[in-house]
Amino acid sequence: MKKTYATLRRAVLAGTAVCATLVAASTAMGQFADLTKVPAPAKIEGRAGTTPAPARKAGEGVGPFKKMVIRGVTLIDGSGAPPRGPVDIIIENNVITDIRVAGTPGLPLKDSREPRDFDYELDATGMYVLPGFIDLHVHGSTNDKAPDLSYSYKLWLAHGVTTVRGVELADMETSLSERARSARNEIVAPRIFVYQRPGNGKGWTGGLTNTPEKAREWVRWAAKQGIDGIKLAADPNQPPEVLEAIFDEAKKQGLGTTAHLSQIGVGRMSALQAGRAGLGTVTHFYGHFESLLKNGPIQDWPVDYNYQDEQDRFGNVANLAKESFAPGSKQWWAYLEEQKKNGVTFDPTMTIYAASRDLMHARNADWHEIYTMPQLWYFYQSSRENHGSYFFDWTTAREVKWKNFYHKYMRLLNDYKNIGGRVTTGSDSGFIFKTYGFGYIEELELLQEAGFNPSQVVTAATLNGALTLYEPKGKPVPPIGTVRVGKLADLVIVKENPLQNFKTLYGTGHLRLNEKTQKLERVGGVSYTVKDGIVYDAKKLLADVAEMVRAEKAKLGWPEQGLPRP
Repeated sequence: MKKTYATLRRAVLAGTAVCATLVAASTAMGQFADLTKVPAPAKIEGRAGTTPAPARKAGEGVGPFKKMVIRGVTLIDGSGAPPRGPVDIIIENNVITDIRVAGTPGLPLKDSREPRDFDYELDATGMYVLPGFIDLHVHGSTNDKAPDLSYSYKLWLAHGVTTVRGVELADMETSLSERARSARNEIVAPRIFVYQRPGNGKGWTGGLTNTPEKAREWVRWAAKQGIDGIKLAADPNQPPEVLEAIFDEAKKQGLGTTAHLSQIGVGRMSALQAGRAGLGTVTHFYGHFESLLKNGPIQDWPVDYNYQDEQDRFGNVANLAKESFAPGSKQWWAYLEEQKKNGVTFDPTMTIYAASRDLMHARNADWHEIYTMPQLWYFYQSSRENHGSYFFDWTTAREVKWKNFYHKYMRLLNDYKNIGGRVTTGSDSGFIFKTYGFGYIEELELLQEAGFNPSQVVTAATLNGALTLYEPKGKPVPPIGTVRVGKLADLVIVKENPLQNFKTLYGTGHLRLNEKTQKLERVGGVSYTVKDGIVYDAKKLLADVAEMVRAEKAKLGWPEQGLPRP
């Protein structure tokens, strides 16, 4: 009894000490506890612009090298093949030139393995290597969210994302410039693909692209500027005949297409109709269930619905779960089979709307206090001005509807994958409590929740994305997306097995109980990201971002630790 009492007393005293620390911290931050009492970031009128990333500094990554060897890894090559290892990966400049068996599992590796004429050797014994991840739906960190684009770039790279499709990354001129700077490795950034909306570009003088002729003219003009593809939204200036012209002309010009088939235009151009017309990728969920409505092609809008009220706009999306045909129905399978026949890619971006099914989870994610910019945190808060900040009065009933909607959406994605349809990974971070990089890893978890096995998730995140980017260019064998001889050296190197737990890919790591010490330990996070043969220390990238966040908080007079809450 005495021993039990003593143990209990120690626990109470320890708890008191912890509480005292928290109270002291809370007192120190008391003036900042209320979001309404901290200085607000400067308001930007109109659509926010972007500031290019600063030049890559000495010490930001090492390489590329005439010859680099990565030693002793288990390889998950992205093709769907099972892991194998240990292997040594030889890279010359930015190309993988050999993958050699380095030993036998369970036995010590031999020292002094060939080749010995390397310029750089990375001992990654016991670690895992994957192809660089590909995010097919990104927007760069605009000036209302961060000081410059390096904020989003470094967070993507820190999470293993070596290629992004900007839809848009920024305006056309900035996007093309940043793509070129990244290709020359003048900045710390992923490989960039530039997709733009019809009518974009300072040099375009043709006005609205609201007729097939104007649309084709813009596509030809934009192709000459060097864009990689077109992002469409089915807005009022893009009726079906204009979209059809864009899809057709884009194929002639070797450009990809991806569409957010918004509620404004989806009644006349569903995902099924867009697939028939030649669309390459359906991004988000828009258009899928409108292709499956039981009562005809138009959703049953509430009589007081207003699209420009974002709680209406996003809250009522979940009603599609009840209005559409059931999974497994003949209409369900007919839709999926035709989309597969037409070669349509599904880029689900489940992560960006996941807060709709659990707002508290998204708002209190582990990374916000250290890695979310104060401007971005402010942008996330419920607002009738900021896009995606639509939680004006987000009820249990709304979350339940969204959970049911996600069940059906996940079934659609898994069934499409199961019949051979292509599913990819995109994040759309920078909105709705989804911070760059972290949101991408959540997308991997959500695909597993949808029914993809871990290896299928990796293939969606790598090879499938590469095929989607390069096929429109007439390159059915992409130079990225798998770890094979002859491919570009875009790699992710991690200590933990991601197939066992994707949570270990988060920059904040994963908490695990050490059975020997009986203490929680934080494990995981990407160790190294290799882009174009340049080795970046992912932990250093995260430290850079944390320092950027601290500096911005100081400028605004915000507390260095923690975040003000509403």
